[in-house]
Amino acid sequence: MNGVNRGVETPRATKVLPPHLFDWQLPPEWSWGPGGMVGDYRHYQEVVDALGRSLSLVTAPDPAHTPWLFEEAKQLAQRSHPSIPTTYHYWTAYRDARRGPGYLRRWVTGETVRARLARLGLADIPYVFQMLRGACSTLSYLHETGIAHGGLNGDALWTTPTGRLWMLEWQWAVPREAIPPGVRPGNGPLEIRSLEASRPMRAELLPMPPEWESGEWIPTPASDQWQLAAMCFTALTGEAPPSRGAPPIKLVRPETPESMATALDRALSPNAADRFPSLAVLLRAVDRGDPARTVVMVRGEPDSTAQESAEARVRWAVGDDYEILSKLGSGAFGTVWRARDLSLEREVALKALHPAIARDDKAVRAFWREAKLAAQLAHPAIVPIYDWDSSGDLSWYTMELAEEGSVASLVARSGPRQAAEIASQVEQVLDGLNVAHANGILHRDLKPENILIDRYQRWRITDFGIANVTGEDVAGTTGTPAFAAPEQLLGEQQGPAADCFALAAIVYFTMTGEPPFGDDDARSILARQLSERADLVPFPTVIANWFRTAFAAKPEDRFADGLEMKKAWGKATEKVLARQRGPWWRRVVS
Repeated sequence: MNGVNRGVETPRATKVLPPHLFDWQLPPEWSWGPGGMVGDYRHYQEVVDALGRSLSLVTAPDPAHTPWLFEEAKQLAQRSHPSIPTTYHYWTAYRDARRGPGYLRRWVTGETVRARLARLGLADIPYVFQMLRGACSTLSYLHETGIAHGGLNGDALWTTPTGRLWMLEWQWAVPREAIPPGVRPGNGPLEIRSLEASRPMRAELLPMPPEWESGEWIPTPASDQWQLAAMCFTALTGEAPPSRGAPPIKLVRPETPESMATALDRALSPNAADRFPSLAVLLRAVDRGDPARTVVMVRGEPDSTAQESAEARVRWAVGDDYEILSKLGSGAFGTVWRARDLSLEREVALKALHPAIARDDKAVRAFWREAKLAAQLAHPAIVPIYDWDSSGDLSWYTMELAEEGSVASLVARSGPRQAAEIASQVEQVLDGLNVAHANGILHRDLKPENILIDRYQRWRITDFGIANVTGEDVAGTTGTPAFAAPEQLLGEQQGPAADCFALAAIVYFTMTGEPPFGDDDARSILARQLSERADLVPFPTVIANWFRTAFAAKPEDRFADGLEMKKAWGKATEKVLARQRGPWWRRVVS
């Protein structure tokens, strides 16, 4: 296929509602979300339902493509795989309705493979392993139904901040007769930066498999295999492979594991018959060289080699109940893993104490205390604790997996957010914080990393590691300096006002990308806090006044509690949003 029919540009973000949705009327209590994505013959618009969940409304801008859209929705409704977003509901267009056609599915966030490579440069080896495993599993499931994808490119694979992989662009994975004549998937250019320098390298459009060179687009499992291998080649080398005669990957990226390089070289064979008979066989060939997948688990104590591996120890300890999938993060006291609960068939976050710390009885008691404190708090804005246990010198507990990462990763990935986008989330977190305080629990270490985001974009508080129960000694230096209240940095008595100060600092960070009083040494931060030197110029007056009260140096000058702070935030943001909805001259003079 010499000329690529690109249709619409490959997925890109947009904050403008497209013309074909102008006349839509959503159900009562539903609203349009802050943005959408323009895709290949599709538009993906975020909508918020009456329960506050973010969903994706998938539509076809061209009315002639309605039967194709319906077939896509029907196919997704019948599929069940962790990497495939299933159809929740299909809105049919009819005379009395002011919406449709379109279907609802999960709103997938994170970033595409293409966007990640453009942001970070050449992919590291573990990321390519992850991409291969997730895509091979998904495509193998699809191939068993007798359908090939046919539209694999850097925009079809998404990864969430917690490492979960999603495969999209499902408009191509339908029976061929459902796709309008002349319509073909498109691929956009990709800009990557090299490992050695910041010099941009623009990759060409992802080449089509050699068997499509005659001009016919005929998706098969073998062509899917080639396209997936081509994506991995681009991720590893920064260049799209030629249809024929691709150089050996080890030659271009020498540190690539032998098993991965050999498998990808074979998958890129010009002759489809020379590729692997299936993606499952390809994956087995790749996994033979991945040390993370070659640990042999035996009953009894782990041997000395396993003792040197934190992952091996956790696998040994929890292997009867949980499958460890990947590492989410690590701190001074423990590591958080993405795991699958084998009994309930659900993914969870598993937090395990570092072995050295687990030998300290005091540390273990504090760890259990953290789990029990969090388990006492049942609120939508607080991450629930499921279970806790120990084996040998390893202690852990499991909690709900917040698949969209944290507020910190959101800002790092997407930049500062507007008040309209976070208004309801801040209210929810303040409500949850108020519940914790009403139960006599102070968090004392609120920071962007401890506000997680679930699959519906809801913010949730986690990590009560240094929390205190009212009545205990709550003096002493605690918290993360950039987000800690002055009384915390001074080691003075602390109350709910300290948590409210920290949450306001998180809101400031979310809206600006910077902590309100800097992030250098604690002494300098404290000096700015005591003189109340936060830069509030960028904010509307009502928001600035809210920050001014929240950042008061004296606790008694701040909001009395989370409830009062929530009400003040609601009034401030409502005024800002009302101005934005009003005429242009009101926005200018306000």
